[in-house]
Formats: sequence, C-alpha cells, structure tokens
Amino acid sequence: MMNRITGKMKDETLIEMQGTADSPNGAEDNDISLNSISAGGSELPGHSEEPQSERDHVPETVPLVSGPAANNKDHSHRDSVFFRDGVRRIDFVLAYTDDKNDEKKQERRKEYEANLRKVGLELETEDKSESEDEKTYFLKIHAPWEVLATYADVLKIKVPFKVNDIPSTRDTPLGWLFMPFRLPEKVMNPEPDYFTSPFNKDKIDFFLIKDKETLFPPSTRNRIVYYILSRCPYYREEHKDKDKKGIKRLLNNGTYVSAFPLHDSRYWMKASNPKCESERYNLYNHWARFFCFYKEQPLNLIRKYYGEKIGIYFAWLGFYTEMLFFAAVVGLFCFISGVVTYDDNVWSREICNPEIGGNIVMCPLCDDKCGCWKLNSTCTASWQSHLFDNVGTVFFAIFMGIWVTLFLEFWKRRQARLEYEWDLVDFEEEQQQLQLRPEYETKCSGRRLNRVTQEMEPYLSLTSKCARTCLSGATVIFWMALICACITGVIAYRLAVFAAFASVMERSEMELVGSFITPQLATSVTASCINFVIIMILNFLYERVAIWITDMEIPKTHLEYENKLTMKMFLFQFVNYYSSCFYVAFFKGKFVGRPGDYNYMFGKLRNEECDPGGCLIELTTQLVIVMAGKQVWGNIQEALLPWMCNWWSSRKARGYSDSKNLKVYSRWEQDHDLQNFSQLGLFYEYLEMVIQFGFITLFVASFPLAPLLALCNNILEVRVDAWKLTTQFRRPMAAKARSIGAWLEILNGMAVLSVITNAFIVAFTSDMIPRLVYLYVYQPEKNATMEGYINSSLSVFDMYQFPTKVQENIQQNTKGFDCFAKPICRYRDYRYPSGHEKEYSHTMQFWHILAAKLAFIIIMEHVVFGVKVFVAWLIPDVPSEVKARIKRERYLVQEYLHNYEVEKLKVQLCQINGCQPAERSTIVCAYPETPEVLPECL
Repeated sequence: MMNRITGKMKDETLIEMQGTADSPNGAEDNDISLNSISAGGSELPGHSEEPQSERDHVPETVPLVSGPAANNKDHSHRDSVFFRDGVRRIDFVLAYTDDKNDEKKQERRKEYEANLRKVGLELETEDKSESEDEKTYFLKIHAPWEVLATYADVLKIKVPFKVNDIPSTRDTPLGWLFMPFRLPEKVMNPEPDYFTSPFNKDKIDFFLIKDKETLFPPSTRNRIVYYILSRCPYYREEHKDKDKKGIKRLLNNGTYVSAFPLHDSRYWMKASNPKCESERYNLYNHWARFFCFYKEQPLNLIRKYYGEKIGIYFAWLGFYTEMLFFAAVVGLFCFISGVVTYDDNVWSREICNPEIGGNIVMCPLCDDKCGCWKLNSTCTASWQSHLFDNVGTVFFAIFMGIWVTLFLEFWKRRQARLEYEWDLVDFEEEQQQLQLRPEYETKCSGRRLNRVTQEMEPYLSLTSKCARTCLSGATVIFWMALICACITGVIAYRLAVFAAFASVMERSEMELVGSFITPQLATSVTASCINFVIIMILNFLYERVAIWITDMEIPKTHLEYENKLTMKMFLFQFVNYYSSCFYVAFFKGKFVGRPGDYNYMFGKLRNEECDPGGCLIELTTQLVIVMAGKQVWGNIQEALLPWMCNWWSSRKARGYSDSKNLKVYSRWEQDHDLQNFSQLGLFYEYLEMVIQFGFITLFVASFPLAPLLALCNNILEVRVDAWKLTTQFRRPMAAKARSIGAWLEILNGMAVLSVITNAFIVAFTSDMIPRLVYLYVYQPEKNATMEGYINSSLSVFDMYQFPTKVQENIQQNTKGFDCFAKPICRYRDYRYPSGHEKEYSHTMQFWHILAAKLAFIIIMEHVVFGVKVFVAWLIPDVPSEVKARIKRERYLVQEYLHNYEVEKLKVQLCQINGCQPAERSTIVCAYPETPEVLPECL
C-alpha cells in the first residue's frame, strides 16, 4: 500500500513516498529519471495547464530510494548537493518564480525542460512552498554518465590514460627555507599527475576509469551541463524558430531568474556527506583567510574547483605579487639612499642658508595678485624633493625598465608550465565562446549563409555597422574630451586658490603649519584630492558608458564583446587615471614664460609653475594620492559591497538550524542568496591590476616606493579576491583559458611606454640633468661640488620693468620685507639679464642642458630596449622541461593508441575466426546506450 505524506517530513520537506514493499523494482528505482515521473500525469510546477491555485496543493511524486539511501537524512540536509534519492548529484540549478499571469514564460519553461530531458538530463523540482520566500522554484539538473560521455567527446575534454612517469625536476635549491610558506601536499595537488588525451566514447577502455561517477570532477560536469543549457532550444518542434534557444536568452527575458552550479559545502565547515569533496572548505581554510597571506596559493585546487580561467588569473596575480617583492626592495633601497644622503644635499643647504637663500628675492608667481617671496621659504620643499630626486632615481628608472621585461618573460614561462600541467597545450576556444550572442540574434534582422556551418544566421549590415562604429568613436572622443575639461578645471582651481593659501599661511596663527607646508604644497595636495574624487566619479560613469556603446555596436560573439569592452574600458581608465600625472610630469611649469611676459590660458589664467622644490615632488604627491586612494577604496568596495548585498538579500532567512518549525535553508537557497559572479567578473579584476601596473611602471621614477605600496596592496588583494569568491559569490561557471588574453598585449605596450615616460621624467621633470651639467661643465672652481648651483640656476629680472599698477599690487601683497628694497628678483630659468644684448633670451647653458636631456633620453632608451631584447632572447618562453614533457605525452598518446587499435583488431579477428581471445589486462567499461542528442545542442 502507499504511504502518502502531505505535510513536512520531520518538518523539513514536502514529498510523497512509496512503500518499499510496493516497489517491484527495489533498488533499481534509484535510477528512474523524472521523465517517468512526469509521464505519470503530474506536471512540474509552473508548467501545468490547470490553474495555479489547484497545482499548489499537489505534491510532487518522487520514487522510492531503497536500501541505505532510504534512511539517509542527508538528502534533506542543508549541505546536500544530491537529488532527493541521495545518489544523483546536482550539477546545475535553475531558479524561477512562477507568474501565473505570464503564460509565455510557463510555455517556454515547459518546452525548454522537455528538450533537456530529450538530451538525457535528469530534472527534479523543489516546490516554492519549500523555499524560504515561498515564491521561488528550484529546478535541479543531473547529467548521467551517458550524457557526460557524449558531450565530453564533443568538447574534447581530456581525461587520464596513464600515470605520469617523468620524474619531477622542480626541486628548489634550499627548499627547506620555504617550508613555512608551503601548504599540505593534498591541498596543493589534490589529484595525481596523469598523461591525458581527449576523451573518445568509442575508446572507453583506453582511459583510466576507476569510477565513472568521479571521472569528471564537478567543475567539468557543470561546464558540460552549461554547454547543453546554452544551446538547447525552447521552441516547439513544429515551429523550428532557431533564435529561441539558450539559457542566456531565458535569463534575459525573465523566464528564469538565475542559473548556477552549487558549492559543494559551506565554507566554514566540511560537508556531512562523505561523497561531497568539501573543496570550498579547503579553499577557505588554506587560501581565503587573511592569515594565510604568507602562504602559497593552491592553484591546482583553485583550477579544479573554479576552472582554468579563474585559476590562471590567480596564478598571474600571485606571480605579479612575487615579482613586485624584488622591485619593492630595490625601490626601498633607493629611497633609503635619499634619506642617507639627506645631509649631503648642498643645494638644499644653500636654499635654507639665511645668508644665501634668505637674501634671494624670488619674482612673484603671478602678475598682480601675489607678492615676492624669499628663496629660503622653500627650504622644507627642497629637502622633501631630495628624498625622491637623487642619483638613485636614474638607477631605479633603468632597473624598472629591465624588471618589466623580466616580469613578462618569466610569466610566459610560468604560463607555459601551467598550460601543460592543466592540459591546455592544444586548447582552442570552445564553441560556446564562439556562439552568437542572444542580443546579436535579437537585434539583427538580416540573414545570410554561414560558409562554415552552411546554415542561415543573423548578420549586421555593413552600413549599420559603420554607423554604429562612428557613433561609438564619437562617444569615446567626447568622454575623453570631458576628462581634459576636468583636468583644466583642476588647473584653474590651482591658480585660483594659490593666492588664498599664500595669504593664509602668512598669518601668525599659521606660522607653525607654514613652516612645514608651503602654499604650493597645500595647493597641490588639495588639488590632487579633488582630482581623485573626480576620477572616482568619472570612473563610475565610464563603466556604464563603455558598456552602453559596446552594446550599441552589437558584437557578434561573447569573445568579441569582451575584447571590445576591454579596449574601451582600458582607454577610458588610462586617460582618467593617468592624465593628471602626465600633465604634472610633462606640461606643468614647461610653458610658463618669464616675469613680465607670462603665457596665459584662456587669456586670463597664467600657466602654472612648479613647486619651488621642483615638479617631481608634485608628481610624487599626485601619484601617492591617486594610487593609494584607488587601492584603499577598491579593497573596501570589493570586500564590503558584496557582504552588504548578501546580508540584505538573506536578512529574512530563517537561520541555519534544523530545529522544529524551521524550514531547511538548503544548499541551493544559500547559493541563490549569494552574489552572481558575472561573465565580466574577472575583467574588472584584471583591469584594476593593469591600472596599478601602469602606476608602478609609467611614473615610478618619481616615486620609488610605488612598488612597495603595490606589494602591500596585492598581498591583501589576493586574499580579498579569494575571500569574496569563496564566501560571497555563487560558484562561477568553470571555463577554460590558456592565458590572460588581451591583457598580455596591453602589459607589453605599457612596458614599452614606461621606458619612454621614465626617461622623460628623469630628463625634464627631475633636476638631475641640470645638476650634472653644472657639476661637470659650469662649476667655476672645478672642484666637483654643487656649491653655487642655486645661483647658477636662477635668472635675473628687473622688477621696475613691471607696470606701475603691478608694482603696487606686488608691494601690497608682500609682507615681512620690502620687495623693492633690491629691485632685482630671481626666477627659475636660464636667460640673459636685462640690459644684455640678448636680453631675456636663453643662455648657452640652457641649450647645453637641453642637449644633455635629449642625449640622456636617447641613451637610456637604447640601453634599456637593448637589454630588454637581449633578455627576451635569452629567456625562452617555454621551459625545456615542459617541451620534453609535451613531446613525451604526444609520443605516448600515439603509442598507446596504436597498441590499443592493434589489440582491438586482434580481438575482432579472433571473433571472426571463432577463437577465444586472450584475457586483456585493461578493464573494459560497458558503455550504455547513447542518449538522444538534439542537433541544436551540438
């Protein structure tokens, strides 16, 4: 007889079970698919033609689980990743809310799930009454062995056929020193090392298959299921509407609200079911916790759980962080050298000397709103500038040019090793990545024959494509012009508030502060902070603009979409973050003019001069504020925002307890309440790191401590990314990737540009070249000292050449001394004095310095580029060990396939001749009947 349970079984689940004695098949019922269930007359929720009110009271029928599984409570436990029978694994979950007023969505779901069953997938639905919000249905999907085998053959997924017999030669010298940084072997290498070959369902017994249920790891299983979901149609067979297919379109039109694979356990404790791997727990325990910051990353476990695409990102991020350690150490030594030689700074002592700097009156920085000032008022700024503008600056600029090359070349080697270890050597982009985007299919009304597939497909006309491209380009130019306008606004702010800061600093109550902060420094700091705020606001806008104009172009494939978005976002970010640094480094103070003949912007605002300590200290200030501010804000945003969103979405959860009167907070509900890791999730992570890479390479000559800041940030970044991926996001779709893609080309371009920018910074922004020219050419006593450099670097101007009104304003704005007691003032330049036959034209020393600057740029670029080319030639992209292993594996594949075919032929001949074949050493796995495969799903 039948025991019908219409309430909650132990207050947890709503099911209907059949007694053991009434089951004629006994244990065979474990493998009954839901096709037979639905065939019995009960429709899945949301698909029935009857009114919703009637269907809500009909419990779903589930076949009996006999034997130990019948008494196994794990299938109702919150950590369960299995169907109710406790046997079939949940490979994917679709969630939807049933809108009884929207029959189109119900019809789409009904046809889509019917086609999924035709392919061979097994489905099970959790009623909305069992969900926490009592609104959401969860459709659980299981891929049986025959489906996995069929599509593993289609996708050419590699599986092991022989244990790797090549001894490892990767023993590190003095490896015992690195033991504190090591992780347990079972975490670092969760699987044995095998030789692998693309799966072939016609050669089942060729491969090492101990258990068909564990041959494909969960990440591979969900990738196979997602491949089917993304290509399965949801139209009726008689309609044949080719556009209506794929889970992405169903998500876009609201038929389903989410689609995701399940985490295998909770992150803070292992799963209670021994069948569950608890890899999420291991990742959190050994990788995602901040106190593991000094440990190596379990890349093989990351790859196994999340797939190669995410694994290669963390491998690159970890390698980048390791290489930053060497740059940070050298940069720190260069900074220390500036501190050590602090007291040997002759020109700063001259500036601070009351008898020298105190008697030099500097010309006003503006015509009628500023007064004169004495040179010794810039004493503090001069000492601060020496910390970054010293001999170590040149050395560090050259070192970073070589470091960039070493970083990229050694990464190629690391990448080649990972390609081999992760079976990506012969990898080609998967068909699903080349699949047409649903948006492309929807918006393109034209159809034409695809020469490859010989099928009609949508296409975008050339006229429409050109129009969209032109509009996109015009939009990009407009927003770049907006950046320039914002920079101009910040420059206007600098000019407008300088006089205000100067008057404030001269007050008696600000005397102590004024001794440490000059008006120029106060202006620079506040302007940099304002510029950072503008950058953050524009960054928020640019992200949406870039997505909008990329959508407007209607890229054909997801790969094309990602590449287009990558270039636009990088271009916007490049201009947004670096434009202010480029202005300070190469334009500020370069086109000022001279007293009495200043150059003006917009006819009213005079062009900016550099801080009396030089432009390099201003570039350093700008770089520190923008770089450090971005890193701090980015980490807060990455860690806090997902956590707050998850807290808000799950705030009404009834808790994790299994106590009475509480519904089970199931594994699929827990994951459903997490944030979705979008297809562009890694894109933003790469973009953040590439922008940081630009800061530490393009302008590193001005701030040797930039790599140290980046290193500290990245140590935290690795753990923040790991933490949020493990605890705050749903399990991402596993995807393959053999490299970091287009980002490598961007890094190469920035590496070349960094050599040029640093050479120009040393030559034109730093005072290093003028000092060397003075030391070796213009030092009057030829005693190899810098005494007299300050006087040599300042030109003379007769203040009585100012108009009378300007003279009155200057005298009025000058406090503390009579500006016109000595009618001579000085300014930073190399010009002849008044009364000279070449009055106010450049001296020969100016041209000598300019020639030395150009010569330095040419020599530095040729030396660094020469070393870069030599290093790139010296270091092969693929290690010799990896080449040998690849050749060995290809040889073994050919040899084993040959032996396999010979053995198979012998068996066939024996069967033809009626003889008894010899017993084979290889276990032959019986291959079940191949399921029906819809042509649209291949």
